[in-house]
Amino acid sequence: MADSQPSAPATVAKLTPSIIKRNKALSVGPLKASATLGATLAFLGMRRSIPMLHGSQGCTAFGKIFFIQHFREPMPIQTTAMDQVSTIMGGDESIVEGLATICAKHQPALIGIPTTGLVETQGADVPRAIQMFRSRHPEYAEVAVVPVASPDYSGCLETGFNSAVKAIINALVPKATAAGTRPGRRPRQVNVLAGSALTTGDLEHLKDLLERFRLRPVLLPDLADSLDGHLVDNDYSALTIGGTPIDELATLGDAAATLVIGGSMTGAADLLAKRTGVPDHRFPHLMGLEAMDRFISTLAEISAEPVPERIERQRSQLQDAMLDAHFSIGQGRFAIAADADLLVAFSQLLASMGAETVAAVAPTNAPSLAEVAAAQVKIGDLEDLEQLARANGAEVLITNSHGTHTAERLGIPLLRAGFPQFDHVGGWQRQWIGYQGSRQTLFDLANIMLGLHKGEIAPYRSRLKQWPSAERQGGSFDPSIDPAIGAAVA
Repeated sequence: MADSQPSAPATVAKLTPSIIKRNKALSVGPLKASATLGATLAFLGMRRSIPMLHGSQGCTAFGKIFFIQHFREPMPIQTTAMDQVSTIMGGDESIVEGLATICAKHQPALIGIPTTGLVETQGADVPRAIQMFRSRHPEYAEVAVVPVASPDYSGCLETGFNSAVKAIINALVPKATAAGTRPGRRPRQVNVLAGSALTTGDLEHLKDLLERFRLRPVLLPDLADSLDGHLVDNDYSALTIGGTPIDELATLGDAAATLVIGGSMTGAADLLAKRTGVPDHRFPHLMGLEAMDRFISTLAEISAEPVPERIERQRSQLQDAMLDAHFSIGQGRFAIAADADLLVAFSQLLASMGAETVAAVAPTNAPSLAEVAAAQVKIGDLEDLEQLARANGAEVLITNSHGTHTAERLGIPLLRAGFPQFDHVGGWQRQWIGYQGSRQTLFDLANIMLGLHKGEIAPYRSRLKQWPSAERQGGSFDPSIDPAIGAAVA
């Protein structure tokens, strides 16, 4: 970055939080979105694909409603619709019949099979059922079928998302030795593994950044192309419109580098690096000045291109926003509840502004929680968040739309972030990352704090000012406001 830029507020020393594990038998105000939904979301980022959830019809319908409320779009999701008989006797036939029906009616390129808690408890052998389907229906050999274990009772949205991406890589990305790929053969191509915390607006901005460096991004998966809310000329499609094409996966081993956004994507990133040999660069998040500086420097190194002037200007705009907003945000007390990647991002952004995360709650434990800038992280639910926020005097709440009633009971404002957002339109496309996204986030937080009458600068009235007679006589100056001033000018 240019040396002529004004320096930003100093970054505070890194905290190592203590992890407080769950200590109650049930959730009150659940925070977690299931791993099944996370795996389904990943499959929705692949072109001409359809997830077929293996479980009861009610489980699928519940998740589908969440997606429709969040994205405000029809969702191409199917189910094996297991009933009490197939649950007891086995659901292999449900998988075989479901796959055959979808292939015959819609001719998809990919069918993803996330499992639910029902079939994982039953002990279903999904790979065996897929083998049965292959032997009975060789005419559908061109349709890729990818199973992923994603029970509701284990992990959360971001862990299910990572598991699905890992399963896609394992099934569809060829090994370098078999495919003859070589890292760097396509010097302008960059693979991107972006975690579930990034919105479609974040992903669009991410692609735009890479293209400014004359790089060709290949996102796995590409939700910005499939769930960005665009209208198409064709009629309703039962398959995803847009997303990462299946044939692109064969080229991942020829890329110059892989960018990994989010600590939750470690498993998928490890597998891709082992399979292709492509070097990767890993980033916990892309919010705030320090994180973005590292990311932009990496892009400049990979592309051997200078940093565009437009990006330099956006950086200086963020610096100015940090200076403007720190009067309001500095020493603010925030409560955050989110999956690990988003929790790390927000807590570090607030810490860079001199604010304090006094209550941090995550739905499940994860190694990346060690990066949260807070004294402790509670593994829990919205009830835990409410209790911690009240006890520690939180002033602002940051979580998804389920936190609305929590904020009302606490009597503090809510900034909606994460999944799901069902009571506001457009939350799925909001940009949080980058210099621009960070700048807007700081403005929003500062305005919330100003609504609490914090950070306001009161007008200064000098005691030595020679007040005009009109002001002494009941104009804009009222001696009763400050008797000392009144006596001085009398």
